[in-house]
Amino acid sequence: MAKYSFKDALYRVKNPDNINKYKAWGIRIIAFFLGLLVSGIFASITLKTNPFTFYGTMITGVFGSGDQFMRYLRDTAILLGIAIAIVPAFKMRFWNLGANGQVLMGALASAFIAFYLRSKVSPAIQIILMIVSSMLVGAIWAVIPAIFKAFLKTNESLFTLMMNYIAVGIVEYFIMVWFPGSGSYIYAVSKELVKMPNIGGNVYILPILVVALLTAFMYLYLRFSKHGYEIAVVGQSENTARYIGTGVKKVMIRTLILSGLICGLMGFLICGSAGFQINSDIVEGQGFTAIIVTWLANFNPLVMIFTSLLLTFFTFGSGYTGSFYGLTTTAIADITIGIIFFFIIGSEFFINKMNMRMMKVGAYNIDKGGKK
Repeated sequence: MAKYSFKDALYRVKNPDNINKYKAWGIRIIAFFLGLLVSGIFASITLKTNPFTFYGTMITGVFGSGDQFMRYLRDTAILLGIAIAIVPAFKMRFWNLGANGQVLMGALASAFIAFYLRSKVSPAIQIILMIVSSMLVGAIWAVIPAIFKAFLKTNESLFTLMMNYIAVGIVEYFIMVWFPGSGSYIYAVSKELVKMPNIGGNVYILPILVVALLTAFMYLYLRFSKHGYEIAVVGQSENTARYIGTGVKKVMIRTLILSGLICGLMGFLICGSAGFQINSDIVEGQGFTAIIVTWLANFNPLVMIFTSLLLTFFTFGSGYTGSFYGLTTTAIADITIGIIFFFIIGSEFFINKMNMRMMKVGAYNIDKGGKK
């Protein structure tokens, strides 16, 4: 019986290729430097200084002292941790816009334990209860939209986004209950009360180590585990996932529970290790910045390390620049960051448009085959 191969076919349909990866990275680098140029021009006009001095001040703000650099790494770790939390959901094409609320609820759970059990249990038990409660509450807050999406086909973007506002209201309510009439909407958790372990005499090292372990875990989980494979299949096509016997609803709920657990843990780190306080703005919109981190890294946890370092550099450095020039508002720093982000995100849009164009062309790319 004759054997036939792909080369023997009369006609062959080629799969369309994406844009060359070196060309894609070239576009990203050009966009990044264009963003630096435009934001530098804006800063020079508004602050009456040259762009090199402006960016030099940002570098000083990050690397000026050991404490500043460690706080920069801590802020990077927190942002990366939140991005790690949402990346499995995004890889599954479940657009979780509620990381802010999930982290905030985790922080509230930590503050709740600290407030009511401050003198009733040992410090070690208190820390364990803070960790468990923050992760549990974060998971509950994340799985609610997943259940509605899985069984009622609701829009997960709007659902998770609205959950953020509910979380803010709950936090403000508890703070008013704990401190009636204060009007500050801030509950400070003292360092002596929480008694978080200092590694090497530095409180910033613990979040960095925790997030480093989470990053390694998530990379291995998504790349080599069965669950990671199921997430990728559901993200590509739910119909294909059902055809091969994958329970889409189960995968969706399980993935959002994982995301919520990590978001809750980040809330614990912010409240009990990083900020020592709880208020309605403690997350500072990092849940939305984490979306940019995951998107720029193409959902790769290892690449997300570098995107987190980059984005935190601009946010941290711009904040220092504002105080250096005696600004009473963060508007100029925010606009500067926004300009850079605009060019970076715009480059991804441009690359995706080029890929889609190549796919349309590739759909008709038919070669004549057969043996000559």
